Amino acid sequence: MLQSRRLREIALLSLGVITPLGILAVNASAFVMLHLTQFRIGIAACAVISGLVLNGLTAWWLLRLASRNAPPLYREYRLWAIGAAVLIVGLTGGGGGYLTYLGLKDPSRLPDALSVVVATFMIGLPLAVAFAGRRLAGLGGIFPVDESTQKDKRRTSSRMRQA
Repeated sequence: MLQSRRLREIALLSLGVITPLGILAVNASAFVMLHLTQFRIGIAACAVISGLVLNGLTAWWLLRLASRNAPPLYREYRLWAIGAAVLIVGLTGGGGGYLTYLGLKDPSRLPDALSVVVATFMIGLPLAVAFAGRRLAGLGGIFPVDESTQKDKRRTSSRMRQA
C-alpha cells in the first residue's frame, strides 16, 4: 500500500504525532469533566466573548454596508443603527454565555442538547446575517470582503482596455 519511502515516513510521522495529541486531548477532557463546576464559568465567559466578537464583526460589516449603500438614510439614523447593533450584539453574546452556563450544569447530562443548540446558533447567526446582508445588497459569496478592491480592479482593467 505505502510504496514510496516519503509516503511511509509521512504516515509514520502522522501516527507518531496524532496519538500523543489524542491522549492529551482525552486527558484534558477528563480533567475538565472532573472539574466541570469550576470550568463552567470560564467556558461561559469564552462563549460570551465569542458571541460578542462574531456578532460584533457581522454588525460592524452590516453598518459599513448600510453607510455605503444608503448614505442619506444611514446619516439620519446612524445613532439608532449603532445603538440597535450594540444592543443586539450584547444580548446575543450574553444570552449565549448564560445558556451555555445553564447547559453545563450537570456533567452526567452531557452532551447537553441546550449547549449544542446554543453553540450552533452562535456560529450560524453571524453567518446567516452576513449571507442575508450580502444577498440584499446584491453582493455574491458568503463572507464579507472589501468590495472596493474588486471595483478598483474592474475600473483599472477597463481603463487598460480603452488605452
